Amino acid sequence: MRKLLLFSIVTLVGIIFLGRMIYLQLIISDELALEAENNSVKTVYNYPERGFIYDRNGKLMVANQVAYDVMVIPRETGDVNITELSKLLRIEESRLEKKLITAKKWSEKQASVIIPQLTQEEYAPLQEQLRKFPGFYIQRRSLRKYLVDHSASVLGYIREVNQGTIKKDDYYVQGDLAGKSGIELQYEKELRGEKGYKKYTRDHYGRAIESYKNGSSDVAPVAGTDLTVTLDKDLQEYAERLMVNKRGGIVAIEPKTGEILTLVTAPNYDPSLLMGRDRSKNINAILRDTIRLPDVNRVLQGQYAPGSPFKVINALVGLQEGVISPKERFSCNHGYNYGGKKKLGCHAHASPLAMNRGIAESCNSYFAQVYRRIIESKKTAPEGMDVWHDHVTSFGLGDYLGYDLPVGQPGRIPDGDYYTSQYKYKWYAPTTISNAIGQGEVAVTPIQLANMTAAIANRGFYYRPHIIKKMNGEPISNEKYTEKNFTTIDAEHFEPVIEGMNEVYQSGTAKYVQVPGIEICGKTGTVENFTKINGERKQLTDHSVFIAFAPKDDPKIAIAVFIENGYWGSRYAAKIASLLIEKHIKGEITRTDLEKYLLSHSLEYEYAKRISNQPFKINEAIDQGLITEQKEKSLQSLVDSLQIKFLK
Repeated sequence: MRKLLLFSIVTLVGIIFLGRMIYLQLIISDELALEAENNSVKTVYNYPERGFIYDRNGKLMVANQVAYDVMVIPRETGDVNITELSKLLRIEESRLEKKLITAKKWSEKQASVIIPQLTQEEYAPLQEQLRKFPGFYIQRRSLRKYLVDHSASVLGYIREVNQGTIKKDDYYVQGDLAGKSGIELQYEKELRGEKGYKKYTRDHYGRAIESYKNGSSDVAPVAGTDLTVTLDKDLQEYAERLMVNKRGGIVAIEPKTGEILTLVTAPNYDPSLLMGRDRSKNINAILRDTIRLPDVNRVLQGQYAPGSPFKVINALVGLQEGVISPKERFSCNHGYNYGGKKKLGCHAHASPLAMNRGIAESCNSYFAQVYRRIIESKKTAPEGMDVWHDHVTSFGLGDYLGYDLPVGQPGRIPDGDYYTSQYKYKWYAPTTISNAIGQGEVAVTPIQLANMTAAIANRGFYYRPHIIKKMNGEPISNEKYTEKNFTTIDAEHFEPVIEGMNEVYQSGTAKYVQVPGIEICGKTGTVENFTKINGERKQLTDHSVFIAFAPKDDPKIAIAVFIENGYWGSRYAAKIASLLIEKHIKGEITRTDLEKYLLSHSLEYEYAKRISNQPFKINEAIDQGLITEQKEKSLQSLVDSLQIKFLK
């Protein structure tokens, strides 16, 4: 029995030792070797050059510049002389201590960024002095260099990745930069390239002494993809100038391709402000500006009532449904009356009108009667509304268009269910009559308006708007952007509507902004603007809106301009659109008086009026440093004080 027990013990011990040997040699030997390598080998990342961004004509908009990050590996630092190091890095001691604590929490073995994006001048004095501090070193990287002082909303910017990004994509490590908005975000994977790295053998102090295995395991970086965007740099710059001291958006599309020629949101800022050591301060100032909202892309995210430009859609739906004809005339007695009450007012003009004059004069009564016939053409109002909804949404309204930019809003085109859920009682066409003139419950984004205009210019189809034209010099091949999207309106119905839009310029509401030698089709709009102040509904200055395409028979540009509080369509929006059309087609501006008018006029007084009766807005402006004195004596002083140095 004792022999058997002794044999069992010896056998068991042998099995344990054998299992341990197998585990060490076969199972975790690679892990132990890797850990040993990590302890004796230092890996230094070699960041690739980020892809350049060119405009459609090959003009460089975004390039790169050399920058340097101060890095730290916490477990290699030992006792740090905080006072001496903070003086060298030109940073407060308390801030440096916080950064070191954060780096240690992140990882004691992996490197973290302490001071990012140093310039060549800032880096030079550190090059030798930093050797005195074990665990600290300089990492060279490529940083963005913006060759334009505009287009921040569409170009975007890059920023240090957060923990969420690192968890989602193992390509990134602490301290890496990635696109955070615009093209930089949308095409991050193409622009970033692939990181390389070099390995070095460490000495017992953790210092790199020689290349590991003669560089056999080093990997060279792969440069990012160069992008050619569809924007016209010169047209974009000109549009930005025209929008100074105004708020709103401009978007122009090439109808034949869906390429975005210009995309401007105002107010905007210089993209260079979001690079370098002051980028965090500048970003915070921009994000905290709840008065101007410069971080909101009004072209893609602003949902507005479209106003009178929407009338052309109702004309097309009416023709398609056969409820009107181009020559049929409707009377206008200074507005549309129903049940003995005036539902919609209208300005003075000749009456009765056929379709071409209805569009040219922007007659509310004409389009109210067209809209009512559409809704009442079916057995019930909800059925008629559904038919109307399906036609309207075929123009890309009321839904996210699917363009290649990272933000957007769908807008709203109501259907029968929408109104049935809104009203407890049975509703009829006159209940929703404001939709006839682009008010009511209809909401669109400026890019949807421009796309709608492109569909009209093409006589019934559009290509999805997009911002990328080429990658590394090769045209993109994406069916999403080369496939025609057809509306539900037959091609034959577009001509009478287009004739009416042409008459807008010839003898209608835009006759004073004609461009010599260019036949333009357009539609002005004045959008009623209401808000609630202290619980009371108050009307503010109307918005100015305009859509157009040109030339009439060979469209090269379709444009939408939306100016907040711009009074009426022809006062600002139509003027801006006509100058941009001339600039794009002729390459020069001949109406310098009109240009001077727009460049010299400011709407800041109107924007000050928006907040003058709202104490909470005044307080916000004071907190943000936009208003220097709490007690403003007049609106003009409010205008003068509403200045933020980071914005144009």
